[in-house]
Amino acid sequence: MNFELKDKQKLVRSSVRKFSEEVLAPVAPIIDRDAEFSWDTAKELSKINAWGIQLPEKYGGADLDSISYSITIEEISRICASTGLTVTVHNSVGAYPIYKWGSEEQKEKFLPDLASGNKITGFTWTEPNAGSDASGIECLAVEDGDDFVLNGSKIFVTNGAIASVLVVGTRFKKENGEEGMTALLVEKDMEGYEIGTKEDKLGMRGNPTTSLYFNNVRVPKENVLGKISDGFKIAMQTLDVGRIGIAAQALGIAQAAYEHAVEYSKGRIQFRKPISNFQGVSFKLAEMATNIDAARLLVYRAAYLKDNRERFTKESAMCKYYASKIARKATQEALQVHGGYGYMKDLPVERYYRDVKVTEIYEGTSEIMKLIIAQQILRGNI
Repeated sequence: MNFELKDKQKLVRSSVRKFSEEVLAPVAPIIDRDAEFSWDTAKELSKINAWGIQLPEKYGGADLDSISYSITIEEISRICASTGLTVTVHNSVGAYPIYKWGSEEQKEKFLPDLASGNKITGFTWTEPNAGSDASGIECLAVEDGDDFVLNGSKIFVTNGAIASVLVVGTRFKKENGEEGMTALLVEKDMEGYEIGTKEDKLGMRGNPTTSLYFNNVRVPKENVLGKISDGFKIAMQTLDVGRIGIAAQALGIAQAAYEHAVEYSKGRIQFRKPISNFQGVSFKLAEMATNIDAARLLVYRAAYLKDNRERFTKESAMCKYYASKIARKATQEALQVHGGYGYMKDLPVERYYRDVKVTEIYEGTSEIMKLIIAQQILRGNI
């Protein structure tokens, strides 16, 4: 088993790290403070093809493998987790399902603009009465001639305020009485599409999360993604992919917290010696380093299985569950190593601490991840 990154993957890491440290680092605290998405930063990200990481070159994408994708999200999130969130959701649960299940007409219409960053996308399933219970959605699209008329609402929509097109999970009802769940490509300029107030969040403040309201939105049938009744399958398989990205995001936050803790502990003098010399601190660093390495291997394994067209539902749930868990612990310990300074906004550690918590919640809570893992085990996928 070869754990060595390929030369191209190493190049991706070095180039995205350089970009993130030079371009994102100066604006990351401002994005967090102002709770505003930066379109200037979005334009800069297009220069490294961050909006089309895994899309084919024919649509303007970088056509990278999934490990390179994970590396990219980790390196961006290491500097600015809000930006990492916007990028991973756009790529993994927005552009990906359009590429995988979309018709050629849909791909040609949407993917070039998504790959260039001219338009942002995302995915929305969660509703006021449907969170972990993904089958409980109530949004309804009723067939009416050549269109579906969509009514309902969505909550906690990542990229909600900036997305030009979204993959929307909804129930459908056809004129012949057929019912089920479908995925629609709903565009922001459609009449009756309303964006709610931007949420005031604990962390990930630079990502504009909103509710969405659909009031008799007429969605043409050519905007149905895949087969009309494949909505639930598309959602579940899309989330398998999305969880790799969220795990990579958590990994980037953990890595940042760990690096700051190491550097601070080596320079902070107490009792006439660096606090890194004390076992109470050095053991924290050892545990953080070990957990981060273990999480990274879980992320890369899931990404490898995806690229090799093998089952990865269990593995994506594992990496998302574990990476988010150890990342929360790493940020907590990094703040503790910094003492009172870690609690102050002068240093980025408190931002990591706030940002990381939601990685245990969105795209499936940690409890749901354990449920998925257990189900896969009991079905024989040991």
